[in-house]
Amino acid sequence: MAKYAYAPLSIDKNRRHPQDSNSNDRDEDNLVHERMPMCVGICVLLAIVYVLSRAGDSDGILDSHTAAVRANVQGGNGAIPAGTAPVGAEYKADNQQVGQTWQQQPQYPMLNGNQAGNSPPNVYPPPQGSGIHQQPAYPSLQQQQQQQQQQQQPSQPCNCPDMGKPDEMVAKFRQEALQKSPPHIIECAQAEAGQSQSACHLPPKERYAAIGQKGATIWMTGCSGSGKTTIATALEAKLVKEYGKHVYRLDGDNLRTGLNRDLSFSASDRAESVRRTGELATLFSDAGIITLVGLISPYIDDRDAVRKRHEDQGIPFYEVFLDVPVEELFKRDPKGQYEKVKNGELKHFTCIDDPYEAPVTPELTLKTHELKLEESVDILFRQLERDGILIGAPKVTPPGLPNPDGDEIIDLHVADELKDARKSEAETLPKVLMTDIDVNWLQTIGEGWAAPLKGFMREGTLLETLHFNSILVDPFNITGNKHRLEAVTDFANFPKTTPRDRVSMPIPITLSVTEFTKKSIEESGRMDVALTTRMGHTLAIMRNVEIYPNRKEEIVTRMFGVIDMDHPYIHNIYMGGDFLIGGEIELLERIRYNDGLDKWRKTAKELLDEFAAKGADTVYAFQTRNPTHAGHAYLMRSAGQDLKAKGYRKPVLWLSPLGGWTKQDDVPLDVRVKQHEQVLEAGTGHPGGLDPETTVMAIWPSPMVYAGPTEVQFHAKSRRSAGASYFVVGRDPAGMKGSPNALAHPDDDLYDGDHGRYVLQNSPGIGDMKMLSFVKVMYDVSDNVMKVPDESRMDDFISISGTKMRTLARQGAVPCPVNDIPTDLLQANCIPAGFMVPKGWNQVVDYYKNIDDSSRWIPWSQQYVAPPSCSSTNFVGRFGTATFQLSHQSYPSWWHDVPMAPQEQAHDASVINLVTEIPMFVAAKMEVMKHLHGNPIAQDTNSDGSPRYYTYGSPFFNYGFIPQTWEDPTVVSAGYGGDNDPLDVMEMGSSPLEMGSITPCRVIGSLQLIDEGETDHKILCIALTDRDANLIHSTDDLERVKPGHLEKLKMWLTRYKTSDGKPANNLASEIAKTPTEALGVIRETHERWAKLCGKDGSHRSTLPPTTEDFWLNSPGCRGAL
Repeated sequence: MAKYAYAPLSIDKNRRHPQDSNSNDRDEDNLVHERMPMCVGICVLLAIVYVLSRAGDSDGILDSHTAAVRANVQGGNGAIPAGTAPVGAEYKADNQQVGQTWQQQPQYPMLNGNQAGNSPPNVYPPPQGSGIHQQPAYPSLQQQQQQQQQQQQPSQPCNCPDMGKPDEMVAKFRQEALQKSPPHIIECAQAEAGQSQSACHLPPKERYAAIGQKGATIWMTGCSGSGKTTIATALEAKLVKEYGKHVYRLDGDNLRTGLNRDLSFSASDRAESVRRTGELATLFSDAGIITLVGLISPYIDDRDAVRKRHEDQGIPFYEVFLDVPVEELFKRDPKGQYEKVKNGELKHFTCIDDPYEAPVTPELTLKTHELKLEESVDILFRQLERDGILIGAPKVTPPGLPNPDGDEIIDLHVADELKDARKSEAETLPKVLMTDIDVNWLQTIGEGWAAPLKGFMREGTLLETLHFNSILVDPFNITGNKHRLEAVTDFANFPKTTPRDRVSMPIPITLSVTEFTKKSIEESGRMDVALTTRMGHTLAIMRNVEIYPNRKEEIVTRMFGVIDMDHPYIHNIYMGGDFLIGGEIELLERIRYNDGLDKWRKTAKELLDEFAAKGADTVYAFQTRNPTHAGHAYLMRSAGQDLKAKGYRKPVLWLSPLGGWTKQDDVPLDVRVKQHEQVLEAGTGHPGGLDPETTVMAIWPSPMVYAGPTEVQFHAKSRRSAGASYFVVGRDPAGMKGSPNALAHPDDDLYDGDHGRYVLQNSPGIGDMKMLSFVKVMYDVSDNVMKVPDESRMDDFISISGTKMRTLARQGAVPCPVNDIPTDLLQANCIPAGFMVPKGWNQVVDYYKNIDDSSRWIPWSQQYVAPPSCSSTNFVGRFGTATFQLSHQSYPSWWHDVPMAPQEQAHDASVINLVTEIPMFVAAKMEVMKHLHGNPIAQDTNSDGSPRYYTYGSPFFNYGFIPQTWEDPTVVSAGYGGDNDPLDVMEMGSSPLEMGSITPCRVIGSLQLIDEGETDHKILCIALTDRDANLIHSTDDLERVKPGHLEKLKMWLTRYKTSDGKPANNLASEIAKTPTEALGVIRETHERWAKLCGKDGSHRSTLPPTTEDFWLNSPGCRGAL
């Protein structure tokens, strides 16, 4: 903060040259105005010098003896204790001196080579005409002889009845001077009236951000021997050595050797000592230094004045009272002073026979006789930590909880009043298709779990992440790089100054796109895109996008450090598109999964608020990928006890089940969460329970990537974003077994079990976050409690590994007898009662006994949404899974009973009925099921039974089929037989059609696709309800109304399977068929359908073998026969 600035004294060089008279007059006026403060200052200085030079005259205020006293008090011979004089001197009440005279020969400093002593140095006289009274600065030899003669004569009584003792006089003059404003000093010349004085100084926010801490004063007050210096010294060492902070300690020892050497121990001088020290502390703290003051400072008013000075400057001030009983002080007596007091050798000793006014409401009180030194230091340290003094950034989290990386709480949800406008905008933007894993990452970013990221990584950010496991940030624009993470990567130009702050960012958070999506964005001319789910929902807008190559090998090798193509997340990376897209995101809505677990999903900001509501002064996070047993509970409770021992009042446990994508054989999310619910319900009444009053459960949304030591850094860093200062880490965190194809460690752990904890503790950018390591615990049969084994009675302990627990659960193990726990649990098929809360164990048993029924479990966070279906339909199962089926309320079969063409359009042969299977923007591959009863529309599946989705991009068309048609595989066209399905239709309109809707659609042409050795006609049409229906009657019209649309469709058809690792398709012809030719295909396939249904009187036995499992018994097909 600004304090003082002097008036400018510079002179423009142009004023040295004559100009016109008016200009000269103005210049002279300006010169006068500029020089006037300087001239006045010089005059005042001359007056002061004159007064001082006359101080020794007989007409002065003080006689020669008093002058000598003043010289001794102020001249450097040390302070005079209150109420005392040098040996042999005493004073009467009327200031008459009796007894031995106190005199001293004047001492002169060394000057021009002369040694200090009684001889005056060579002194040059002032220049002639200077106006300075030319009295020698030091007495001449004759004057010295006269002084010696005067000193040999008896002293004369002082004639100054109004004078008191010298220290009282000095105090009085000092007080009068302090009540006056400093002359000719302007506070911050650049600041106008009423403005902050910081206009003349580096703003505190920038200063503190640059040095990485804030200034504050810890003012320790208390009696001598209470521990002020000892505690301050230890705290200074901790802050400087362990945390690299700028700290300085002020106490009587280093102050009275310089700044306060002229002060005695009188009440007034004590007050002045406190004032000066307070001013010094204010300046130090204003500069960002943590200032530790250790002064007895016995009077409340003096300390309050210092407090007010800090408050006026906006500087944190902590009054710390070291409250120690007097009898304890006499025992300690580190300087032997209390012994002198006891023997009567030392009078007027503060806290004994001089008053000490204890603080009324200090910030902290330390009863140091009841605390260890380390405990006192920790209390002060925690207070600084709690209030954000140890970080340079403003505190944005509740007291005691750390700031997230980047010192900003990230919440990228669009404000409610802007949602409608943003959603309307998103409808006009190019679409980027996200997988379910991408949605997990989107939630991780948007809810603040990957701070300071505000979007998917740009190329520069990705490179820093891959090569440094961290990124550079400049949140307060200290180096002019505040928005570096949001700028398009520039490989040609680099900033003049590199940001100095580095934060942890070990895992690439990227979004891959295909060449199709890249081209669609580039051809749109837009820099913003809409992010859509596989179910067709738009969740976010990405701004100012940057598209760059997806260098999969570089990412995998840098991220995992292993080569194993069967690693599940490495497989995901290689299945991604050939490009990555980065940019900042705006979440259009809260990401919900509708799986019954959303109540446990909270944003980083919501968690911070919940921790604050519980009164947490620190948070420790425990990540779970397995059910929680009593061993885990023991470790979590022990961690809380350890934190209390460190001085925390209310440490809160964050039980943090991982919610994002996990590999197939991991315990499902819902099993873990429901088991944790039972753990919290049991509370402390069971060894495996947790106290809900000091525990918060919240799902962490990130996917698991199984990158071992690299990934565990992200696990810890991300928890800090929501307020965790401690992270509990076990053996082999984020590790897994290698596959048979792993080059170095086939069928063995990919990472050493001890490496994760080691790397985490020493990783760059992890800051002050601390790790709490697992210890090995076993089950104690003597008291049915999991604990650290006692080496002296190991026979009482049994080990229950994860493998043993899973086996027992599959076997449906029941509780063992409490007093007769067998050593072989597997053979006895029982589980010790204290191993897991009973209801939680039942949950685990239910899962492992029904593990193959995948429909019962929620493996990880995947959005479950209602199908975008027509109101005239019914569905069963869950949309997006193999259980989903959609049927019509009126037609028994979509395929056989819905008319091929609408009756109301019978006059127009170009109009057919389109049954929509896949609405526009939906990537879930739906199709009519020819072999199921009623031919429902259902989720198509891959060869392994998993749901099938488009991965090439977001479909920009409505996809369906024409009922009562069939592409007969025995009919060869372009050298290939039909694909054995109803005739496919691609609707080229502008809006999504509802799934299961029956829409009149005008045929405008067709394309003939050769797909895996089959002919697959794609009829192109435009819905009669579309806004462009009256403009589009052919593919030529389509090109005119929507330029490039047909070419985009061809690219999709030929390459949409390549993103799944399959070969490209081919078109029989690049030229689309005319509407007339397309209608001919429709008539032919309708005739083949009629034969399939026996409309020509043929028996089913005459049909091709490929139709044997077709369901044809609807009224519109063979059911009518």
